[in-house]
Amino acid sequence: MKVTSLPLASVKRLLTEANLPTSDLTEAHLQHFFASDEDGVVGLEIYPPVALLRSLAVAASARGRGIGSALLADAEHYAREHQVKQIYLLTTTAERFFARAGYERVERAAVPQAIQQTQEFSTLCPASSALMRKQL
Repeated sequence: MKVTSLPLASVKRLLTEANLPTSDLTEAHLQHFFASDEDGVVGLEIYPPVALLRSLAVAASARGRGIGSALLADAEHYAREHQVKQIYLLTTTAERFFARAGYERVERAAVPQAIQQTQEFSTLCPASSALMRKQL
C-alpha cells in the first residue's frame, strides 16, 4: 500500500466521517499520521516504549477492501521502528476488528501514565470505550 500524508483538513474530514474525535488534533499530530490516498488514515501518539493508536478511519466508500488492516499493519511497523513495545487504543465501535489483529482488552488502571495523560484517554473518549493493547 502506498502510504502518504494528508493535510489536516483531510484528516479531520475522514475522522469526522467515522465519528472519531478531532477537537484536539493539530498539525503537530500529523507527524505520526499516515494515509492511504484519500481513503483512509491512521495516526499514533508515540511515548516510547508505548504508543496510543490515536485514530484509524476508512472512508465509508472504501470499506471492505483491506485498507484499515493495511494501515494498521503500517502503523505497527512504524511504531516498532520508533522503539514502541506496546500499542494502546480506545474504541467504541471496532473492538472485534482490533481483536482480530491481536489486540486484547485491558483494564484502565493497567495503562501507563503516558497514555493516561493523553487527551483521548483522559477526556475525549467515553469511559465506556473498550481499552485495548497489543504487544509488539
